Amino acid sequence: MSNLNDFNREAKAALWVVLQWLLLAVPTGLVCGAVGTAFHLSVEYVTELRAAQSWLLLCLPLAGLAIVALYKVTKCEGVGTNNVIRAVQSGEPVSPLLVPAIFLGTVLTHLCGGSAGREGAALQMGGSIGWNVGKLLHLSDYVRRTATISGMAAFFSALFGTPLTAALFAMMVEDVGLTFTSAFMPAFTSALIAYGVSLFFGIAPTNFVLNSIPHLTLETALQTALLGIACAAVTRLFCWTLHTLEHGIPKRIPNPWLRAFAGGAAVVAFSYLFGVGRYNGAGMAVIADAVEQGAALPWDFLCKIFLTALTLAVGFKGGEVVPSFYIGATFGCIAGPWLGLPAGFAGAIGLVCVFCGATNALIPSILLGFELFGGQGLELIALGCGVCYMLSGHHGLYSSQTFVTNKLRPEYASHKWRVKLKKKEE
Repeated sequence: MSNLNDFNREAKAALWVVLQWLLLAVPTGLVCGAVGTAFHLSVEYVTELRAAQSWLLLCLPLAGLAIVALYKVTKCEGVGTNNVIRAVQSGEPVSPLLVPAIFLGTVLTHLCGGSAGREGAALQMGGSIGWNVGKLLHLSDYVRRTATISGMAAFFSALFGTPLTAALFAMMVEDVGLTFTSAFMPAFTSALIAYGVSLFFGIAPTNFVLNSIPHLTLETALQTALLGIACAAVTRLFCWTLHTLEHGIPKRIPNPWLRAFAGGAAVVAFSYLFGVGRYNGAGMAVIADAVEQGAALPWDFLCKIFLTALTLAVGFKGGEVVPSFYIGATFGCIAGPWLGLPAGFAGAIGLVCVFCGATNALIPSILLGFELFGGQGLELIALGCGVCYMLSGHHGLYSSQTFVTNKLRPEYASHKWRVKLKKKEE
């Protein structure tokens, strides 16, 4: 009888959890799907507008001033993806005003040619929506953290059309080596709902067609491993440049108004020097050319690293993930043939490897390779990811990210986790 009572009690508890997750996932997925669709269409529209009206690039310094004003009005100065990560780690609140701030800030950045992505904005908006949905539903602290993860997953999924990658990435990006598995169902459900909303409004999922895929052999495995090593070096350069400019420029130009205006003017100048249009915005067309056509310029990845770091360091908004796609795809496209790999396939490996090394999210990166390329050449892509992940170091795009375990050795890397483990052993 006691066993039956225990079973009934556990069944009721499980049913309540399922209902709670549905109550959380459905509104989060719907809202993130709708806002994500609007965001995607807005960025797409202003990108096409800028391509047709090249003079808009000259307005970038003015857009910088508008973004500074916007963030002051919404009181979101200094708030970014790191704050959303901390919301998951420690329950730190996320302002709902971050949604309009990063939405408009990113659209302005893309309208006037800043070199940035969009997924940083997606994680911030999704995290803000999720956290505030949890607050509106009067959920407990830890459930609200799950809501934040669900929002991040939903918005990422709405933008890229990769719901499985989105869910795993949102679960794993905060603490390397730790996965909040209990968040999988609400996060994945939210991601699927948001993906469905984006499809309903005609947003096609991001994917690429690989034209030349080598067979898995000892030779191609060695070539891929060497490319993974090279991508790790590129990842380190990308992250170092981002953080160097992010900390260095504000010290030299502490006034945010002057920093945004002068920085915007510098981005315009370098854009004309490097080639107008090629390194502005997210650069999805260049990524597609590198992966599908095997076409890229030898200096593409270096120019994108510098312009993206400069754009974000002076106060423009967007993200670093799509630039990491660009950097990896163009570098792989150039480096691959030197190693004996087809240029397009090497571009695909580079795309996923640099994303993996920069975000320190190994499993989501492999899933990204599956969802972007339809599973073609997945074993080699996974091998490249693994090598790049190991050698890219204990740093990345997000300074709030915690390394719970060492990437090279089977041991706890974070002091706070070593302390927790020691207390449990005692």
